[in-house]
Amino acid sequence: MTTTHTTGTREQWLAARLDLLAAEKEHTRRSDELALQRQALPWVRIDKAYTLDTEAGKVPLSELFQGRSQLLVYHFMFGPDYEAGCPSCSMIADGFDGFAVHLAHHDTMLWAVSRAPLAKLQAFRRRMGWRFPWASSFASDFNADFNVLFTEQQQRAGGIEYNWRREAPMPVEEAHEPLAGKTVQEWRLRGEEGPVAQLAAMTTTDVATYTRERPGVSAFVLEDGVVYHTYSSYSRGLDGLWGAYQWLDRAPKGRNESGIWWRHRDAYDAAPAPLQAASCCG
Repeated sequence: MTTTHTTGTREQWLAARLDLLAAEKEHTRRSDELALQRQALPWVRIDKAYTLDTEAGKVPLSELFQGRSQLLVYHFMFGPDYEAGCPSCSMIADGFDGFAVHLAHHDTMLWAVSRAPLAKLQAFRRRMGWRFPWASSFASDFNADFNVLFTEQQQRAGGIEYNWRREAPMPVEEAHEPLAGKTVQEWRLRGEEGPVAQLAAMTTTDVATYTRERPGVSAFVLEDGVVYHTYSSYSRGLDGLWGAYQWLDRAPKGRNESGIWWRHRDAYDAAPAPLQAASCCG
């Protein structure tokens, strides 16, 4: 079978590659500039006393720093009603153990924080074979205050503002519909179960319950005993943390998606992914 993709000589490839190299270098320079802009954001002092449940017991947010001055929190979608963590968050978290130790030796702690009770988080962590620290925010306002938790009332009334964008109301009778934004709506396949519904099913919840939790990352700094919030990002702003996609973006066929193809890492043998398939959460 003859390929339909453009082919050429090694000389033609090299010329095209050098053109691409110039664009990649510009992208790298722009990425460096964006990193400096993130670091230049004003810090917001945190005066609320957040208490989180950890293996060491109930601790204030400042204890998560564990002697470092910087804290990165991944807002992992795992609500109290979930029986398993969000498969998209899980795929991202599969990479945490490898670099968390490096961050910890560079003045930065990495934690996952979710609303599910600690025992449920620990059981899922054992299932996945993870070691990174994971705290439960079940009894605090932490998730709501950092815009990764919304109520059923907000959902119905159109009061959800996630990733600095207000979402349309979600009537109860339409709870099977995707809610996570325009791009998710575009992924929905006519006549088939929506992608967000597929993800919700992997956590054993419905779409409405599943999407009241949202993913994100937040950064904090500790100076002179005071914790400051420095940065948060959501939705596609998490793409750079999704290690598998960084590899796929360099593969010949790229992300090559038309639906949900990933699973929890221990579920692939039970449910082989389709050959082609979308990224989650808008």
